[in-house]
Amino acid sequence: MKVLRAITAFAFAAQAAALSIGGKHMTVERDSDGLQDIVTYDEHCLMVYGERIFMFSGEFHPFRLPVPSLWLDVFEKVKALGFNAVSFYVDWALLEGKPGVYSAEGVFAFEPFFDAAKEAGIYLLARPGPYINAEASGGGFPGWLKRLTGQLRTRAPDFLAATDNYMANIGAAIAKAQITNGGPVILVQPENEYTNSISGVTGGFPDPVYFAYVKKQLRDAGIVVPLINNDASPKGYFAPGYSVQGSMEGNVDIYGHDNYPLGFDCANPRTWPSGNLPKNFHALHEQQSPNTPYALVEFQGGSFDPWGGLGFDQCSELLNMEFERVFYKNDFASGVAILNLYMIFGGTNWGNLGHPGGYTSYDYGANIGENREVIREKYSELKLEANFLKVSPAYLTSSVGTGTTGTYTDSSSIFTTPLFGNGSTTNFYVVRHSDYQTLDAATYKLTVTTSKGALPVPQLGGSLTLSGRDSKWHVTDYDLGGTNLLYSSAEIFTWKKFDGKTVLVVYGGPGEQHELAVISSSSAKIVEGADVTTKSVNGSAVLNWKTSSTRRVVQVGSLFVYILDRNSAYNYWVPDFVRTDKFGAYSTSIENTASVIVQAGYLVRKVYINNKALHIDGDLNATVPIKVQGVPAGLNSLHFNSARLDYKVDSVTGEWASTLQYNEPKVNLPDLSSLSWKYLDNLPEIKSTYDDSAWTKADHTTSNNPFKLQTPTSLFSSDYGYHTGVLLYRGHFTATGSESTFLIRTQGGSAFGSSVWLNETYIGSWPGIDKAEDNNSTYTLPNLTKGSNYVLTVVIDNNGLDENFVVGPDEMKSPRGILNYDLAGHEQKDISWKLTGNLGGEDYIDKARGPLNEGGLYAERQGFTQPYPPNRQWAAGSSVKGISAAGVGFYQASFSLDLPNNYDIPLSFSFGNTTIDGATADYRAQLWVNGYQFGKYVNNIGPQSEFPVPEGVLNYHGQNWLAIELWAQQASGAQLTDFALKAGTPVWTSNDRPEMVPRPAYTKRPGAY
Repeated sequence: MKVLRAITAFAFAAQAAALSIGGKHMTVERDSDGLQDIVTYDEHCLMVYGERIFMFSGEFHPFRLPVPSLWLDVFEKVKALGFNAVSFYVDWALLEGKPGVYSAEGVFAFEPFFDAAKEAGIYLLARPGPYINAEASGGGFPGWLKRLTGQLRTRAPDFLAATDNYMANIGAAIAKAQITNGGPVILVQPENEYTNSISGVTGGFPDPVYFAYVKKQLRDAGIVVPLINNDASPKGYFAPGYSVQGSMEGNVDIYGHDNYPLGFDCANPRTWPSGNLPKNFHALHEQQSPNTPYALVEFQGGSFDPWGGLGFDQCSELLNMEFERVFYKNDFASGVAILNLYMIFGGTNWGNLGHPGGYTSYDYGANIGENREVIREKYSELKLEANFLKVSPAYLTSSVGTGTTGTYTDSSSIFTTPLFGNGSTTNFYVVRHSDYQTLDAATYKLTVTTSKGALPVPQLGGSLTLSGRDSKWHVTDYDLGGTNLLYSSAEIFTWKKFDGKTVLVVYGGPGEQHELAVISSSSAKIVEGADVTTKSVNGSAVLNWKTSSTRRVVQVGSLFVYILDRNSAYNYWVPDFVRTDKFGAYSTSIENTASVIVQAGYLVRKVYINNKALHIDGDLNATVPIKVQGVPAGLNSLHFNSARLDYKVDSVTGEWASTLQYNEPKVNLPDLSSLSWKYLDNLPEIKSTYDDSAWTKADHTTSNNPFKLQTPTSLFSSDYGYHTGVLLYRGHFTATGSESTFLIRTQGGSAFGSSVWLNETYIGSWPGIDKAEDNNSTYTLPNLTKGSNYVLTVVIDNNGLDENFVVGPDEMKSPRGILNYDLAGHEQKDISWKLTGNLGGEDYIDKARGPLNEGGLYAERQGFTQPYPPNRQWAAGSSVKGISAAGVGFYQASFSLDLPNNYDIPLSFSFGNTTIDGATADYRAQLWVNGYQFGKYVNNIGPQSEFPVPEGVLNYHGQNWLAIELWAQQASGAQLTDFALKAGTPVWTSNDRPEMVPRPAYTKRPGAY
């Protein structure tokens, strides 16, 4: 074993470099170890309070679920998997919409997130950036960074200065939530995926000065837990001991990296590309960072889907349970000890927070759906794997052996990687197909070395089977709390020691032959089920069986072996009792954590004891049996949620058995087409009476943007403080009478659209296509009268700001708005331009919903999307009937809900595809719910047509305010088809009713135009 490298092992380095860069003078420490002694680590794994942990984590962004009282729900669903951690990004753009003004209140506050994680017993890896990528607008950068002259993500002084306020504030918030202060944060990551660049980067690349600056910002804010890196690929940047440009100033405590082996081709969900299974991870780790735990800080858990894609259901199929079996077990075979899956819950790009490459949904095909459902089989498969690691401490100190074909099996088509006990007798063997893509099954016999010598498995006849796209754990000399499981070909779900007995739960795939042996002088006895062959061989009890959907239980002395098929194992849960010591709800070593094993249905959240009663809290969507193994002595009643259950106790196993009764509630939803809709013209700007004197003059003759100006004055929206949502431009000119065409180049990101009017005359639109970020359009003009004044009104959809993944090009600065134009018969300078976006720009009005929620359309500037708009004098009109000409209509209605208590009922707004004469209609629509923008539907591009809205944004027990902005990009107008509110399967839940988020009502906005 190598020498331990705990955080307490080093004091501050004596030498430090003084830097005067960015916004303040900084001293960069060469090493920040020695700051605390709670979270430590060696070359194997993390340790918390001295106990080794496998950090199994999933990515969850609170900003993509803006209902703080639902965060606990997600944490509990992650905990129910057997996970002990969550990683989260922080979106700077949502917290500092105006330079120098940091605001993290209401739905943007972090304290409720930290509190919920602690209550659930979930450790946190905090990833505040300042750059995050994350398919967020600007990669998390606020739009005002576009005005900087310096390169982003470099040592450029203006960029570093710009990060100071944000990093100081978010760093302080995270510091308060560290485990050293009683909070859940155990790791912090500076920057993100700082890996790829072009030539000519300020300071060179990778730059230790820049990385050290970000690292020091966190330390100055009070961060004392270990800092971990996340390379976009395993290049070893800033790993301990890695020299960058002759310096180690930016080096982190623990090195980690990304991997997305199947990429993002959701259009072909059954295709696994060849050569994409990582085979060199362990060797690279030993080369790059042998003294730290192997960390995969982002490993593929799903996929993003672009505009025009085929939807997240196909992403979920691409990254399904088969992917998890093969690729995650390949990670384990590489010795990973910190594994974070991106995403575990995706959520929603509400309020314009997404980048232009994606649409409103950020479901990601993750284990937990956008509407927080756990109906995907990949959730259940992941639960099996996580629970096995949770009860296998020997894995944490094992040594990765040489993977091979033929040595451990008699099949040349099966590849086996051994992990040898290092300080224990337990060995692990991960088997997979040599051709990981194969759909064909292979049969084999396993030969392993055990404490009883080399043994062939199975001993009692038959062969093992590895199905196509499958991988398995086999174990030898596996310690069951003092009982030696000599070997098992069946995979282990969990095991627990209870009073006077040990329970082991194993499972196999459909129709597979399996065998296990237990060192014991006792003979095996079948106490439930049949068709298990048993035999005593050389001091061990051997069990051999073929997998069946019928449960079998075999007793060997005080050991009870539960034999399941995989689908049955999916219904098992292992909730832990909360401890009374410093660990509280956090999962820790199997020896020190009390649990029960529960067979139930949809979800088991937690278990606790109250007045000699065992309480199990969870969710239910069907009537199912419940069986509980390991009920503590002295208890005399069983409760699930609010119901007391009648139960029977098995006289042999001691299992408590009952039935969970599901009663489907009646869910009454309004018919949206029958609501009392009001209509307002949402494009009054084209009327001859419209006054744009309050608009921003586009009078900047220069721009710091790297995109060279092609117009007399800048028409880049961010030069004037408008960074989000729909943009509007008005160009005034006096006609010569010879005008014939208007050419305009607009840019708004993938799938954007634009429309142009001359006075009140519609002259054309760019309806958008999925991949086009900009467009050149030439429109034919009507005859203009010489000497008359005209106005060109240009409406541009801004689908978010580009990310800045590669350092150097500053793609985030790619402008939005008008890039160029040519009015035939005029010089460019003859047009005087004004523009607007969200009211106030960076001085945004709606603090509750944040700086990105609103754009520049009239109703948004007025605040009419909020509850109780002044609609009494508005005309009646429904979006189902729509508008008869090109333009933008605003439709508003209210409705009430009164849904059953104690049920979690997912609701979504559904748009039907609209066609005209068999062709898809060109229009886009924005959905507003109680003032929150919760959907952008683009009829001609798609793919999203259903938009989930969580309870808390929707009031399930009162009035709701709904609005639709309908933008017709064709002369014939547009209308919605089959617009409806739909419910998913109601789930009886133990969760408290979510609290309503802040939803300020309409008040007249001073200066609104």
